[in-house]
Amino acid sequence: MTWTEIAGEKLNAEQGAYLEGLFAGLRNRGFSFAETAPLPSAAATPKGVPLEDLIPEERIKRELHPLDAYPLLLQHAAAGQGPDRENAFRFKWNGLFYLAPKQDGYMARLRIPGGQLFSFQLRELAAIAEQLTTGYVQITTRANLQMRLIQPRDTIEFLRRVQGTGLHTRGAGADNVRNLTCDPTAGLDPAELIDALPLTHGLAQLILNHREFYDLPRKFNIAIHGGGPIPTVEDTNDIGFRAVKLEAQAGSTVEAGVYFRVALGGATGHKAFARDLGVLVRPSELLVVAGALLRVYVANGNRTDRKKARLKHLLETWTLDRYLAETETLLGYKLLRAPVEAAPAEPPPTAHPQVGVFPQKQAGLNWIGVAVPVGQITSRQLRRLAELAELYGNGEVRLTVWQNLVLPGIGDAFVETVKKALSRIGLDWRPSHLRSGVIACTGNRHCKFASADTKGHALALMKHLDSRITLDQPINLHLTGCPNSCAQHYMGDLGLLGATVKVGGESREGYHIFVGGGFGSRQSIGRQLFQGVPVQELNGTVERILKGYLRHRNSGESFQAFTLRHEIGRLQELFAVED
Repeated sequence: MTWTEIAGEKLNAEQGAYLEGLFAGLRNRGFSFAETAPLPSAAATPKGVPLEDLIPEERIKRELHPLDAYPLLLQHAAAGQGPDRENAFRFKWNGLFYLAPKQDGYMARLRIPGGQLFSFQLRELAAIAEQLTTGYVQITTRANLQMRLIQPRDTIEFLRRVQGTGLHTRGAGADNVRNLTCDPTAGLDPAELIDALPLTHGLAQLILNHREFYDLPRKFNIAIHGGGPIPTVEDTNDIGFRAVKLEAQAGSTVEAGVYFRVALGGATGHKAFARDLGVLVRPSELLVVAGALLRVYVANGNRTDRKKARLKHLLETWTLDRYLAETETLLGYKLLRAPVEAAPAEPPPTAHPQVGVFPQKQAGLNWIGVAVPVGQITSRQLRRLAELAELYGNGEVRLTVWQNLVLPGIGDAFVETVKKALSRIGLDWRPSHLRSGVIACTGNRHCKFASADTKGHALALMKHLDSRITLDQPINLHLTGCPNSCAQHYMGDLGLLGATVKVGGESREGYHIFVGGGFGSRQSIGRQLFQGVPVQELNGTVERILKGYLRHRNSGESFQAFTLRHEIGRLQELFAVED
């Protein structure tokens, strides 16, 4: 076959020859792409919904399943060409997000179950970052990594090298189950109820190898919390599993031991926390239960309105009892009932346990929580972390949902050495009531949806506050660039939502400011305090808010408790006094 054009774009002789050679080589190795014809539309239409009633994204998936679009990705790479709208959507199934019109290149999101990485993976990711991307990576709020500005011609090589490390990008975007999270100290912490990491890897393999889980109505998040001190914020996920320990009770038909409670429908960008399903799940059945819960959503989620397609929206029309009944029909048995009012109380969260030095359950070993400012880390720092993990730890690094990382297995004798080494590469192990709780989404430097440079503004804000305020209570400060709320501004003590504001008739970057959010035992949706604060006034405004809190609070009162105790109007008055 002679290649002359792709998607209407003429190829030059060199590009055509390259493609002929590429596909001839693939044919010689036994590969064929003849099977990738579009799926029959009628057979692929869910629940008998007419094809014309489906939203465009659903029609695109039924014309050609995105997992079958790899040959198209090969063609685009060979031509060095960016995708059209339909293929830009399909390529997200390979974890590739086309950044146009912001930039001419891709962002890639990986799949790192439980945030667990090994030193050899860090080294190769550092090399990939230098050779094929910007030279740095970003830690996300799903204990994951993003890599940016991959040129279309480099996509195939990028995917090959990532997969060569044992990692994946498959299903990392669009209508798929996103990176699975669990306690970053799973298997390490003395206080945990169960090691959630094997369950997380098991569930990741289940999803990775079942094609049905690559056609969800919308994105889907799952978290497993085994009881460790670092929050996984499982109540913000579509499905959240939280370990609980039941003691033996006279007359009870439920055996003592560790179980998981299940909560459904979390989506804090939509101001919704997951709600307890009222059941107990044994660790041995968690994978099959998770699969059944997913299948109910696949079969019944909304495919005619993308803005109403999350699990949260299905649960606005269904009761939890109905969802449970559908799940049990698939399982073929009843789950153990456990009334919500009888659920063990969740202990209050520890102050920023994601940063600092803590003893492991293994005698003589420690894990060190390392602060990574706004989650951005260079290839040089990745290499040095790999060395530290090998020389002084167990060869691992764990990512957290707080955009930082954990170095496990550090012997008592080497803790001080690792502390000094971290400082030399620009990272910090010291807990801070302010800095340890700051997270920021990608922002408008790279994201077309964001209205503000969240990472840049977060760094400037931390620097400003450090020199002016001393806090004796931990605060979570979340900056997110758009209502999609990747940084979950609604659950922050202080939440900043990027916005475009008018200053002297000109459009400027700015933020809406929210206060009083929380999660877990402090679960609360933040309330808007100020609207449209120009970025030039942001540092001073946040400074006044925190100084007002310190001046007017009760002794030992947390920021969240203080803000929840007052009406918004009263808070505005108190903070205005600080002028």
